[in-house]
Amino acid sequence: IQNNLIENSWQAGVKRLLFLGSSCIYPKFAQQPINEESLLTGQLEETNQWYGIAKISGIKLCEALRKEYNFDAISLMPTNLYGPGDNYHPENSHVMASFIRKFYEASIKSFPSVICWGTGSPLREFLHVDDLGDAVVFALENWDPNSKNAPKDENNNKLTTLNVGTGKDISIKELAFKISNLLNYKGKIIWDKNKPDGTPRKLLNVSKMKDLGWVAKISLDEGIKKAIESFKEEHNL
Repeated sequence: IQNNLIENSWQAGVKRLLFLGSSCIYPKFAQQPINEESLLTGQLEETNQWYGIAKISGIKLCEALRKEYNFDAISLMPTNLYGPGDNYHPENSHVMASFIRKFYEASIKSFPSVICWGTGSPLREFLHVDDLGDAVVFALENWDPNSKNAPKDENNNKLTTLNVGTGKDISIKELAFKISNLLNYKGKIIWDKNKPDGTPRKLLNVSKMKDLGWVAKISLDEGIKKAIESFKEEHNL
C-alpha cells in the first residue's frame, strides 16, 4: 500500500509528500537517545522486525525518488503514539491503550489484581497523536531539506528523515502506576516475566526538529488524562 501510494504520488506530480515511519526502524540496541543516523546500523527488535522493514522500505523509496527525480518527499519518525482513536483491543493493543483498558475494567469491577507483561523495566517515550498532527503540518510548511539551514547529519549531509517525539521517556512500571492511580485502581499489579520486554530503551533524539522550531506541547500527564476521556467516550462508558 505505502509503496503504491508513494510511487503514484510521484507519478501524479504531488507537490510535497510526507511519509510517516516509526521509531521501530532503529536497531534494538541503538545508542540512546537515538539519532536519525542510527538507521540501518544494527539488528532490529525481533518481535517487530517485519513492521520495521516495511517502514524502512518506504523511507528509502522516498529517498530514491528524491535523488533520481527530485521528488519532494520527506519522512518523519514518530515515537510511540497514543490518544483518540487508539486500538484498545484486550489482546493486540499497544502498551498505553492496553493499560488504560486493563486498569479501567479492573477498577470498575474491583479486580484484586492486574497482570502486565514483562518486568516493567523497559523505558518508552510517548507522543500524543495531536502533537504528531501538529508536527506533520509544521514539517510540511517549514522544512525544506535543500535549505541552507535545514538539519544535516553528522557528516554535514542533508537529511530527509527527522525524529518526532518528546525527548522524555518513562519506565513501563511507572506508566502502569500512573495510569492505575488516575483510574483509582487499588488492587495489585503483577508482572508476568515470562512475557517479552522488547527493546530495553527507545528514546529519540529530537534535537533536529527542535532546531527547526517544533516541540511537543502536550505533557504525558495531560495526554493520559485526555486519552482516558477519549477511551470512555469512544466506548460509551
